[in-house]
Amino acid sequence: MNGFLDKLEDVERRFLDLERQLSDPSVTQDLKRYETLNRDYSQLKPGIENYQKLKLALNQKEEAKAMLSDPELADIAHEEIEALDPHIEALTIALNVFLLPKNPDDQKNAVLEIRGGTGGDEAALFANDLYRMYQRYAEKNGWTWAVMDHNITELGGTKEAVVMVSGDGVFQALKFESGVHRVQRVPDTEASGRIHTSAVSVVVLPEADDVDVTINPKDLRVDTYRASGAGGQHVNKTDSAVRITHMPTGTVVACQDERSQFQNKEKAMRLLKSRLYDFYQQQATDSVDSMRRQLVGSGDRSEKIRTYNFPEGRVTDHRIKLTVHCLRDILSGDKLSTILDALQQADQLARLEKG
Repeated sequence: MNGFLDKLEDVERRFLDLERQLSDPSVTQDLKRYETLNRDYSQLKPGIENYQKLKLALNQKEEAKAMLSDPELADIAHEEIEALDPHIEALTIALNVFLLPKNPDDQKNAVLEIRGGTGGDEAALFANDLYRMYQRYAEKNGWTWAVMDHNITELGGTKEAVVMVSGDGVFQALKFESGVHRVQRVPDTEASGRIHTSAVSVVVLPEADDVDVTINPKDLRVDTYRASGAGGQHVNKTDSAVRITHMPTGTVVACQDERSQFQNKEKAMRLLKSRLYDFYQQQATDSVDSMRRQLVGSGDRSEKIRTYNFPEGRVTDHRIKLTVHCLRDILSGDKLSTILDALQQADQLARLEKG
């Protein structure tokens, strides 16, 4: 317990130092520095508040234990200790989670990629359902939803979509969504009422900063072409769409959502940096144990992670064996956090048990 409390004392000193800096006029005048310090302060504040509650509870327990030697107060002391112990245990667990090493990517924006897979038109229609689910969830959290590429089928499905989702803690919230999402339902076009099974792949990548990835312009091939698909007045009129190939890795990105070639190229470069950042991270972690890989199984993005069963109205996440019977509320984005929070907690528990 002493080592645990010593770590929390160190964090509290850091917190108080941030508090002092944030009240310094020279800091408040430097907007960028102020925002950085304030973000760090906000991340530490919930943990420090719990630490202060823990210190109070531990002091109260010591005072109650001192009362045990008094026969007239012993019963009251026992009752107080019994009431304090569960509170102390809950705070200790929460603070152990708070002290877990932070993933430096967690506070980053995220690149969300959704692609219809097995199932043809039905897969594309479900891909569009997932697209809307994540979009609504982003709106509820006040995140920014910026479409980089969205290939829509004739029936209104999503063949492929690439979106930049920006806001506080976006990658942390969505990072376990990577994998194959399976749907079981009766398509509107199915006259016999037979249930079809289709699949959609989802990939979530942290947005790479300029310092994360260095790209040599000589390694790039940039092609322009005419945008195609629904929704753009500039379609087939100008060569505004951009495709960039990173030749050393064979990574290809494209963007056609913006009207100008310059804007599409800028977005495509952001996407390329994120994919290369993920590529190099995967290479670096292939030989070491990864907690994320433990949680999602093999870590292969082709692995089935979740099933949406319409006839039964249920959603099952196979990694943590969680089943909820609120499919419509999940797809509306209203209760998606039920699954996302459970995945976060399972990850935290696995890390605590390991370490």
